[in-house]
Order: sequence, then structure tokens, then C-alpha cells
Amino acid sequence: MASITIRNLDDDLKKRLRIRAAERGRSMEEEARQILKERLEERYRSGADLVRAIRAIVEPIGGIELDLPPREFIPDPPTFSSFGFNDEKDE
Repeated sequence: MASITIRNLDDDLKKRLRIRAAERGRSMEEEARQILKERLEERYRSGADLVRAIRAIVEPIGGIELDLPPREFIPDPPTFSSFGFNDEKDE
């Protein structure tokens, strides 16, 4: 197994780790391993997870109707030819 050294650990953080480890009957080293393991094993939350979470909230109440804003005309982007830039792609 690999080992790491954590330098410049904030004194308050070390104290909190020591207390947390003691509360769980572990050494500080074992507690740090468990924290790393738990955090790194958490499933990556994707956009699909967010959609499912929102759906779980709004479906039981019948959904939510949102007013769509009116579409607006989008002007053409500015050209910078007056500054000496060529807007056409070089081929």
C-alpha cells in the first residue's frame, strides 16, 4: 500500500481530526483513511441525477408550469473590419 505525508496541516483541522477519530475509536491515521475513502467513493453526481432529484420533488405535486419568455430578435454580431480584422475565415 502507498503512503502520503500531509504537510502544513492547519492546527484546528488536526485537532478536529483527532477528536473525530477519538469519538469513533480510531487512530487519526485510520480516520483520515476512512474520510478519504468515503469521499472518493461517492458517486459522481451528473446532470441526470439533478433531473431525477427535481422530478422527485415536483411530480408528487403535479408538476410546475413555467411561463416561457417571449422570443426576441437576436441582432447580428458586430464586425471588426473597421479595426483591420478580417471576419472571413482564411482558407
